[in-house]
Amino acid sequence: MISLEDKLRNLPEKPGVYIMRDEYNEIIYIGKAINLKNRVRQYFQNSKNQNPKVAAMVMRIADFEYIITDSELEALILECNLIKKHRPRYNVMLKDDKQYPYIKITIKEDYPRLLIVREIKKDGAKYFGPYTDVTAVNRTIDLLKSLFPIRYCSKNISRVMGKERPCLNYHIKKCAGPCQGNISRKQYRELIDSIIMVLEGKQEGVLKQLEEKMHKAADSLDFEKAAEIRDNMNSLIKIAEKQKVISSALVDQDIIAFALNESESCIQVFFVRRGKLIGREHFLIEDIKLSDSKEILSSFIKQYYGSYALIPREIILQEEIDEINIIERWLSDKKGGRVKLVVPRRGEKQKLVEMVSKNAEDTLRLLIEKQKRDTEKTMGACIELKDILQLNDIPARIEAFDISNLQGVLNVGSMIVFDRGKPNNKNYRRFKIKSVEGANDYESMREILERRFVRGLKERKELEAEGKDFEMGRFSVFPDIIMLDGGVGQVNAVLSVLRELNINIPVCGMVKDDKHRTRGLIYNGREVDLPKGSKAFRLISAIQEEAHRFAVSYHKSLRSKAAVKSVLDEIPGIGPARRKALLKHFGSLKNIRKASLEELQEVQGINNKVAEVVYNFFKS
Repeated sequence: MISLEDKLRNLPEKPGVYIMRDEYNEIIYIGKAINLKNRVRQYFQNSKNQNPKVAAMVMRIADFEYIITDSELEALILECNLIKKHRPRYNVMLKDDKQYPYIKITIKEDYPRLLIVREIKKDGAKYFGPYTDVTAVNRTIDLLKSLFPIRYCSKNISRVMGKERPCLNYHIKKCAGPCQGNISRKQYRELIDSIIMVLEGKQEGVLKQLEEKMHKAADSLDFEKAAEIRDNMNSLIKIAEKQKVISSALVDQDIIAFALNESESCIQVFFVRRGKLIGREHFLIEDIKLSDSKEILSSFIKQYYGSYALIPREIILQEEIDEINIIERWLSDKKGGRVKLVVPRRGEKQKLVEMVSKNAEDTLRLLIEKQKRDTEKTMGACIELKDILQLNDIPARIEAFDISNLQGVLNVGSMIVFDRGKPNNKNYRRFKIKSVEGANDYESMREILERRFVRGLKERKELEAEGKDFEMGRFSVFPDIIMLDGGVGQVNAVLSVLRELNINIPVCGMVKDDKHRTRGLIYNGREVDLPKGSKAFRLISAIQEEAHRFAVSYHKSLRSKAAVKSVLDEIPGIGPARRKALLKHFGSLKNIRKASLEELQEVQGINNKVAEVVYNFFKS
């Protein structure tokens, strides 16, 4: 194996992306560099010059790899994609992964449609948004369709024109009936142009056209039609009133500002289109203790605009960020037009930034208050549990174990972790029972607890020898209390394991009533009642249910894989590669059973002869 020193010596002086891994081969950081050699070697130089975050990360680096790119821009794009895919621990990560609704007009079609979508594609369509209020978007769509009778369907109009009966929308006058040839492409396009004007905030022009039509209808004594147009005008005026003008620059802008506290950041974005505020949203970034504001803001921009966001012409920022020129180039390439990143120092734009910043501060304050209330509930439950069981310390970390099998077949165990009263999914673990045959829950529980703590003791010894924190191991952090799905038998089996390993941790059994619901706990050889309305009771109920769910889901997945493998392996000519190809193509054994011969022949790697064998196997 090549040592880190050799790898560092042989780094190329080229742009690219570097990937840091820990001793468990997990990716802990992804970065980009103009010069890989200079950038990566910096991490392993004198730690006195490093910020605390880099120093903490370097301690955990066991290996690294790199990918050479042709330019810094390519490196930035690759970095964004890899961070989104792997979500490394030491990269600044968005807590929220929101996809907003956009209004899409399929202007490339002869008779365009109006749709709500959550993904922007380069398909020639016209997109409006993002909109943060889904209900308001739906109401706007309904209103526009009532004002302008465009089609709802996805039919190919040129193919079906005059050949099919019109739908209900045509009969109730909600569609002009292009499928019947009742409206020309030019007339239909005028309807679409009016919709676009409304969505761009240019209601004045549409209102003027409607006013002319209203007067014509009144002059022709068609007062019913005139009243209908008047109502439509009032509806358009309401849409205009909801769009608050906050900028005199009639361009599309996103205004980004943030607020920080000791551990997290709230980033606020105002979406301004043609000077009008169409929506705003906040994003949380947690665990920022070792990150500066420039890194937070830069990471946000790359993650947010690297997904499905509609990129405006101008992005106004609260402060300068590193790599501003390369990020501008990247955003301009994504948009297909010039994008400017602006950090205003005075004037209207600076006042807009201050407004967004104040909103970020207010949102962060409200979120902190909510977190305090939530913590009172979760940690309150742990404190209640301490008092009920008369423990010396608050059980902040609770590990719960459960066994699942089907008549002694495919025995598995689950370990779940509740940290400060909340599930910590990253620390969940699954076990295949190796030494126990048949349905013996006591011995199965004994096995998984023994494996869990033997592994933990080994990791602790290794980490201590290397001067590293126990948090770096997979099993080296021990719980404050152990919960078992079961009664006295399970508790005694686990206590014997802990005694043998010289580990002193309280152990409880979670017992259920006749309706298979949580009843109480077995602790120190006796049953302890939990008050039904208490926080502790709700916590134990949630733990027991989650441990059971996690064990059963693992057992089901193994059972399903075993069933698929056993059936497909009976078919002559089907080995591992073809079995994988069939499952990848059809998704399940059920779909393979139902497939026609022609469908089987379409599977990559399955020739006509093998397809016929599979088809006959399931049809015989």
